[in-house]
Amino acid sequence: MSKSSKLASKKVEKTMHEMKEGKLKTGSGKKVTSRKQAIAIGLSEAREAGADIPDKSSKKKNTPSKKAKE
Repeated sequence: MSKSSKLASKKVEKTMHEMKEGKLKTGSGKKVTSRKQAIAIGLSEAREAGADIPDKSSKKKNTPSKKAKE
């Protein structure tokens, strides 16, 4: 099951299509060539449009390991 909404999948589909045509650009104006970057842009646009999408995943916090505690 997908965790994102239909709006999100439409936005991602649109950005992927733009990337394949060579029309998708980053904020600095460079062409997007990475599939992952295109998906991230699509999800970002969907969030701005109000789609129900889980927050961006963040890296795990650095917690001391069990060995360090001993």
